[in-house]
Amino acid sequence: MSADEITAPPETATRTTPAWWWTALGVLLVLVLGAVTRYLDKNVASWFEGSDLAKAIEYPVYAVVIGLLGNAVLTATGLRDRPAGGFRTEFFIKTGLVLLGASINLKVIVTAAGPAIVQGIVLITTVFLFTWWLGGRFGLDDKLRALLSAAVSICGVSAAIAAAGAVQAKKEQLAYSASLVIAFALPSIFILPAAASALGLSPEVAGAWIGGNIDTTAAVTAAGTIVGEHALAVATIVKVTQNALIGVVVVLLTAWFAFRVERRPDAARPGAGELWRRFPKFVLGFVAASVIATWYLTTVGAAEGKAVIGVANDLRVWFLILAFVSIGLEFRVSALREAGWRPVAVFASATVVNVLVALGLAVLLFSGFTVE
Repeated sequence: MSADEITAPPETATRTTPAWWWTALGVLLVLVLGAVTRYLDKNVASWFEGSDLAKAIEYPVYAVVIGLLGNAVLTATGLRDRPAGGFRTEFFIKTGLVLLGASINLKVIVTAAGPAIVQGIVLITTVFLFTWWLGGRFGLDDKLRALLSAAVSICGVSAAIAAAGAVQAKKEQLAYSASLVIAFALPSIFILPAAASALGLSPEVAGAWIGGNIDTTAAVTAAGTIVGEHALAVATIVKVTQNALIGVVVVLLTAWFAFRVERRPDAARPGAGELWRRFPKFVLGFVAASVIATWYLTTVGAAEGKAVIGVANDLRVWFLILAFVSIGLEFRVSALREAGWRPVAVFASATVVNVLVALGLAVLLFSGFTVE
């Protein structure tokens, strides 16, 4: 054995390992960590029965934390970048969002939620534009501004994911936005029901306020349940309405970034082909899934329809768990250091505006409204 062979670094031998092997190992790692996440999501609440906090924590929290732990282990062992080809964040996210469309019944929204549609359009427009403006005043990157604006004005993590695809944001920016959504949604579960009671709001108005303001569907469900059954029904309709508007916002963001934000002064004006190239095609799948689900539910019994949509929802949760695990595995702390305190200030300010505008709209549109 030569001296060169004796002193060669240990990683030399791994250089001959085929790339596909590391990619397959990365996929396997994501699946295993995803299974751990799902197990915690299903069991933690029962382990800490009676704890409102345990019930309120959603799977994105477990998934991101577990992914970050895996990230730390890979970094410590010097293997972080090798299995990265298996961390298919974009694929998992887009598949999960297409499946999200199956849970949105357009017929219910159109026929039974007129006030919710008005509230959703006004609230999203107002809060999105305020967040975008304030982010500009604080000097935030345009892509991060888009993610924060979509997250706080529409439906939290799902909207941030969709916006990230439209503006081609960095994964670190998406992880940062998702973290802010979760950090602000958890206390809202307890604060808003208490505030609704103190203000003497009717269950329907309280539900509309909760559904329009809290940024994640699970947190909306938890807060609505605290207020009561009627509040939960209205909160769900309002939240589903805002979820359905994700596609509209994504189209507008895609057009804005293609024609204004990223267009060079010396470049030719981009045409429709450029807009189509940048447009996230999964949005079409999202809309198609919603239309198909709406049609399907009119052709079968309620029990059968609920069972089928339940399967789609379960698959959606699985894909989003894998997406958030991948985000944790790919996350780099340096991106948070670069972001600093300004995104937090923007998100907090936008949340206050969202609370006030949503309350005003809920009182205006849902006073006297009753759930049949």
